[in-house]
Amino acid sequence: MTQQRTLSLQTWGELFALALIWGGSFLAIRLTLNEVPFVTSVAHRVFWAAVLLWAYVALRRLPLPRDPKIWGALCVMGLLNNVIPFSLMAWGQLHIPTGLTSVFNAGTAIFGVLVAALLLADERLTARKAFGTCLGFAGVATAIGLDSLRNFDIASLAQLAVIAGTISYALASVWGRLHLGALSPQVAAAGMLTGAALVMVPAAFILDGPPSLALSPTAFAAIAYYVVFATAGAYLLYYRILSAAGSANTMIVTLLIPPVSIILGAVVLDETLSPNVYVGLGLLALGLIILDGRLLARLKASS
Repeated sequence: MTQQRTLSLQTWGELFALALIWGGSFLAIRLTLNEVPFVTSVAHRVFWAAVLLWAYVALRRLPLPRDPKIWGALCVMGLLNNVIPFSLMAWGQLHIPTGLTSVFNAGTAIFGVLVAALLLADERLTARKAFGTCLGFAGVATAIGLDSLRNFDIASLAQLAVIAGTISYALASVWGRLHLGALSPQVAAAGMLTGAALVMVPAAFILDGPPSLALSPTAFAAIAYYVVFATAGAYLLYYRILSAAGSANTMIVTLLIPPVSIILGAVVLDETLSPNVYVGLGLLALGLIILDGRLLARLKASS
């Protein structure tokens, strides 16, 4: 059994910083979508973030892969971890609140456990994991709400699109483990964003036409935020935390992102969420805590 690492004050600070950055990305994307089509918004995100990360790789003189199969795997990773989830979630945000999008996004870890158990031989679905996963699914269903299930409309479809994006994230985590484990995280991030850009930039020109520069300062600032901070910078910070704290501790960030996004959506966009969303978030949080296992172990040890 893998020993859990203790979080230092610095690592806790970095976790909260990452949660603030990613929590703010939902607001930035929504502000951009007021003026930029969602396909073009994703193209901006992956293209410019790839440029920034390749600059970082060059400055650090990190070794690049030479095997064409690795570059093919990076392109698939770009589809699973960027093209599909970024596009589905951006489209979804056109029809549902940013806070709700972030709640569904928190389900990534839940789907990740299930997908890993199905596709990886060493990721067995124990009774504890199964119970935590069931609670997580209950949280997602509660956040969707019975009304959305009974009266299916564009908002219901948007919720399903965001959930599909989280499943794509889960598939990406398995794909990366199987095919990209030998790469440095920074090169892997730059490579997958490049693969995503090869898809999204042509798609943006075909579907939306050349990108417009006649944008408000707010839109330019929002694009700059989710490119520089919420994508390129966040990947670097995420892998730094992952190296210092381990994957179990890093999962804590999924619990910290929704409150940030919900508060920003309420303050800036005057969004309100129905009570079932908060109940669903609570069930999701409980499911993640059970999946993590440490609190249960401490309670068992103290009894």
